[in-house]
Amino acid sequence: MNIPTVVSVLAAIVGIAVSFMILPLFVAIFYGETLACHVFAWVMSGGLFLCGATYVAMRRLARYDKRPRGLSPRDGFVTVTLSWVFVSLFGALPFLFSGAIPSLADAYFETMSGFTTTGASILTDIESLPRSLLFWRALTQWLGGMGIVVLVVAVIPLLGIGGVQLLEAEAPGPSVDKVAPRIKDTAKLLWLLYLGFTALETILLWAGGMSPYDALTHTFTTLSTGGFSVRNASLGAYPGAYLQWVVTIFMLIGGTSFSIFFLLYRGRLGDIWRNSEWRAYLLIFFLTTLFIVIELSARGLYGSLGDDIRHAAFQVASIMTTTGYATADFSLWPHFSQMVIFFLMFVGGCAGSTGGGIKVIRLVALLKLSLNEMRYLLHPRGVFTLTLDGRPVRKDLMYGIVGFFFLYVFFVLITTLVVATANYDLSTSLTTALATVGNIGPGLSLVGPMANYSHFPDHVVWWLSFAMLAGRLEIYTVFVIFSGLFWRR
Repeated sequence: MNIPTVVSVLAAIVGIAVSFMILPLFVAIFYGETLACHVFAWVMSGGLFLCGATYVAMRRLARYDKRPRGLSPRDGFVTVTLSWVFVSLFGALPFLFSGAIPSLADAYFETMSGFTTTGASILTDIESLPRSLLFWRALTQWLGGMGIVVLVVAVIPLLGIGGVQLLEAEAPGPSVDKVAPRIKDTAKLLWLLYLGFTALETILLWAGGMSPYDALTHTFTTLSTGGFSVRNASLGAYPGAYLQWVVTIFMLIGGTSFSIFFLLYRGRLGDIWRNSEWRAYLLIFFLTTLFIVIELSARGLYGSLGDDIRHAAFQVASIMTTTGYATADFSLWPHFSQMVIFFLMFVGGCAGSTGGGIKVIRLVALLKLSLNEMRYLLHPRGVFTLTLDGRPVRKDLMYGIVGFFFLYVFFVLITTLVVATANYDLSTSLTTALATVGNIGPGLSLVGPMANYSHFPDHVVWWLSFAMLAGRLEIYTVFVIFSGLFWRR
């Protein structure tokens, strides 16, 4: 392992994340939050000094290292995993030093939930926190949505050689889809698109009656499919259908592969429609919304068909894209609708989106693999090629998808057992595991949309922080580090 290069890149990633604290510092100055001003100033200056000194020291040490300066795949796995660990640690310090979250386990959990865009929270009274801290809390999700590592690949020339290893370890999905010839240009284009959507949603929310502060913070947590809100009642605190429909649309945008928008920009509408993952993504959204609307209408929960459609579409988009916003307490919905929500916890967004979960493309591939196996049973001598979007799928990619699915389900079950050690019921334990590993946020029972994670003991909180990290980095990236083969020469 190229330790000097790994540590220098790690210092650069953490340094860039810490430098973003200047934004909540300005917010603290604007709102006259003296303690928060001091906390952000000290954490930012101390973090930048430490990261800068480490970076310079490692670069000097690398001069005496005769090995190549690029990152190997092994280096990429370590760098990406540790970057999320240390970024979350530094990001937790403002909560800890300000006294807003006095427990290190809880502060780290809240920050890991932010950077991994999970949206699970231990806060019981969100609106009591200083606005600058809530701004930082929302900003962590915006940074984590596209991935700090992608940002670093875009702006640091050092990673021009080995940047692809970082992006492959970070990118949410079974493969990295380059939209530009160079990986650095790909990262830049992704961030430009991300910034454009951020500006558009902020304007639309502001036009709908939100304050500029509320509009920006909710945009941060919508596009990133994170779900943190600055209000105790989440999006339910804002009356009217307009704001909820805007957020619903942008949640769906956040869960869509960003390569779709590049095809749209280039006018390749036929390629968009031929994308089987995107078609399946929309089909799942519309069908599950329809099922819930039918039951809500039959039970007369909201009094009008328009309200039924609005609440159903919002919650389906929120859970399916792993955003985790809530406008209604779906744990009080009829049992069939709750089971639909439970099913959506296994879905997730598209590969190459900011959404978490298993990802639609994997489910499509597994469905086609199952149908192929049925054909083999009927025609043992037949030759059937598994294809996606008209292109044959490599066997190694299918092996990776099957392996991921097994590890994902296995890790969810292990996390369920860990939660159950604190004497929680099956519904709470299982949906907590699904909500954290899938980066969803709310679950059912004691972690429902109107509840939180403050009641868990420290050992469960630390494990759930690890579960969010593993889920955000697609299981393999984290698990491979714990394999014996990884450390053998």
